[in-house]
Amino acid sequence: MKKLFKGAFYTFDLLLVGVGAFYFWAKSPNLKEAEYSKVMTYTDAEASKNDSVFTLLTYNIGYLSGMLNNQSVKMEKVLFEDNMRRAKEKLSAVNADIIAFQEIDFNSNRSYKVNQHDELAKHLKMQYGAIAVNWDKKYLPFPYFPVSAHYGRIVSGQSFLSKFPIKEHERIVLEKVESQPFYYKAMYLDRLAEVAKIDINGTEVILINIHTEAFDQTTRINHIEYAQQLFKQYAKSYPVILLGDFNSDPDYENAGIKILLDDPEMGVACPESELNEGQAVTYYPDNEHLDFIFYTKDRIESLEWKVLSDFGDISDHYPVMMKFRFK
Repeated sequence: MKKLFKGAFYTFDLLLVGVGAFYFWAKSPNLKEAEYSKVMTYTDAEASKNDSVFTLLTYNIGYLSGMLNNQSVKMEKVLFEDNMRRAKEKLSAVNADIIAFQEIDFNSNRSYKVNQHDELAKHLKMQYGAIAVNWDKKYLPFPYFPVSAHYGRIVSGQSFLSKFPIKEHERIVLEKVESQPFYYKAMYLDRLAEVAKIDINGTEVILINIHTEAFDQTTRINHIEYAQQLFKQYAKSYPVILLGDFNSDPDYENAGIKILLDDPEMGVACPESELNEGQAVTYYPDNEHLDFIFYTKDRIESLEWKVLSDFGDISDHYPVMMKFRFK
């Protein structure tokens, strides 16, 4: 009997060591931290246009997983190939001057190791790009079951594509959800504010691409308040555009997005009066408007905005488009 107990304890100890070793390996990064923020120039690109009206897009691309985002199923390669083809077609038709992406994969097993940012940049012939990595893990065991659905290696984040030079670029890590246990935090993505200074025909503009916390309201509100402060800080010297996935619908109780919608100094491409008409859903699984474009209304004039619902189920979000000019 003693031998049996010793054997059981020995097996249990080995199991603990194995789980611990897997945990430390799985949460370790694939990249060096210096690679988390990068600006690039593409040689096979079209020249920027000399015009006074510019088209801007924000798009949570959901790593091209469509309606299967975060679902406990093994996604086939053909799904990503088809959604990439459709994304190229739709984005080409929009012909945007600047695009801000959220949830875009740079080299992840879940999307079959395709650098989605580079793939779209080359197809769209955008000359300039910048990436901000917010999720870099050797192995992510999510969704939990079945094991075949695990994301595995993940390198993902946010990015800009631009027809105009990106002069500066910064990756700002936002606060984590303090109430979550250490192992959850170790595997969870970094929520980011990605800041780029872009020279649009001689006018330097600050763009802030943000993806706030989705599951904890207090942290999400803190992220939105920080974005507001960042916006006002840059607005002292530059035209500023704040855009992205705010994970907050105006109809939520104590909705964080109302902080920005009610700010008299900030223009918004998606006025709340029009959102209430129900014509502007951006996260269609739950019939919510989570994606916004804000701007310094004393320096920028919004000429047109639209939720591009014709993009369909390439992602679980629709893009938001704004045409603008400088005052």
